[in-house]
Amino acid sequence: MLKLSSRWFAWTSSVVLAVASHGVAAGEWPLNMTKGVTGVSHNVYGLHMTILFWCIGIGVVVFGVMFYSMAMHRKSMGAKAANFHESTTLEIIWTAIPLLILIFMAVPATSTLKQLYDTEDADLDILVTGYQWKWKYEYLGEEVSFYSNLSDASRNQIYGPKEKSTDYLRDVDNPLIIPVGKKVRFLVTAADVIHSWWVPQLAVKRDAIPGYINESWTFVEEPGVFRGQCAELCGKDHGFMPIVVKAVPQAEFDAWLGEQRLAALAVAEAAKQHLSFDELYSQGESVYNARCAACHQPNGAGVPGVFPAIAGSKVATGVLETHLATIIHGVPGTAMQAFADQLTPVEIAAVITYQRNAFGNNMGDSLQPIDVVNFTQNQ
Repeated sequence: MLKLSSRWFAWTSSVVLAVASHGVAAGEWPLNMTKGVTGVSHNVYGLHMTILFWCIGIGVVVFGVMFYSMAMHRKSMGAKAANFHESTTLEIIWTAIPLLILIFMAVPATSTLKQLYDTEDADLDILVTGYQWKWKYEYLGEEVSFYSNLSDASRNQIYGPKEKSTDYLRDVDNPLIIPVGKKVRFLVTAADVIHSWWVPQLAVKRDAIPGYINESWTFVEEPGVFRGQCAELCGKDHGFMPIVVKAVPQAEFDAWLGEQRLAALAVAEAAKQHLSFDELYSQGESVYNARCAACHQPNGAGVPGVFPAIAGSKVATGVLETHLATIIHGVPGTAMQAFADQLTPVEIAAVITYQRNAFGNNMGDSLQPIDVVNFTQNQ
C-alpha cells in the first residue's frame, strides 16, 4: 500500500510540474460542458446540470442506505438476517420509484430535444458540406459559396519553426459568417466520408453523411467568434479541419454578402486573363502547398502505397489534357478528389503548370485559365 501511494504521489507530482512548466493554470482546464452563447445551448447546459444533480442525489441516497445498512446491521452488533421472500409491496416500490425518476427526467429532456430539432421558419439556409479535409459553405438563394481550410498560419506552425499561437490548429482562411438576431438553419452533408460539424458554443453537432442531409440551427444574439472542429474521425488530416463561425450585425453581414458576389464576378473575369509562366508557377506553388501537399508531400514525393508522387508521375509528365481531367474530375475509388468546384480556373491552371514544371518534371509547358473554362464547358 505504501509503495502504491509513493507511485501515485510521484505520478501526480510529475503532472503538476508538467502543467506548471507549460504555464497552464488548473482553472483553465474545463471540468464541465460549455454553457454556450445561444438560448438552445443554455437549455442544454441547464438540462445537463439538472440530470447531474438528480444522479448525485440518487447516488447519495443509494450509497447512504447501503453504508447505513452495512454499519448498523453487521454481525458484530448482533443483527440477524431477515428471512422473507417475494414481497409484492417491496417490488412495487422499487419499480415505481425508478419509473417516476425517469418520467421526471424525460419531460425536460424531451422539451430540449424538440427545440434542438425545430429548424422551421429559418431566416437563412446554409449548406455545409464536409470534404477531406475542409468545409464548403453555400448560402442558399444568395449565390455565395466558398471553402474553409486550415489557415496558412496554422500550417506554418505545424511544419515550421514558428511559435504556436493561442488558436493553433483552430484558425481557417475563410470563416463562416452569419448575422446576429436571425435564425440560421444548417443543412449538413458530406462529399466523401462521414464527418461531423461541431460548434460547442452554438450547441450544434450534426453528422455529415454522404447522400444524406441532416439539419440543425442556431440563433446568436451577440456578435462573436465561435470555434469548433470535425468530431468524426475522417482520415489522415481529420485534426486539421477546424470550424470558425463569426456572428456579425445584419448591416455588416449584408455588406459582406455584397463583397462575396463581387468576388465571384472577379473570378469569372480573372479566367479571361492571360498569365505569364512565372505568374502561373508562383501562384501554382501556393495552391499546391495549401491543397495538395498534405497528401502528395511538399517535395512531391507522395506517400508510398498511399498517395502517389507528383515527381516523375505519368500524369504530371504525360498528356496535358489527361492531367487537366484528373484535377477536374478526380480519380473515382481513390482519395483524389474532383477539384472542379474547389478551385477557380486560375488556380487549376496555375497548379497544373506548377506540377508539370516542379520536382524535376520540367515539362516546359503551361496552361491558361481560359483553357480550363473551355475544357469544363465541353465536358
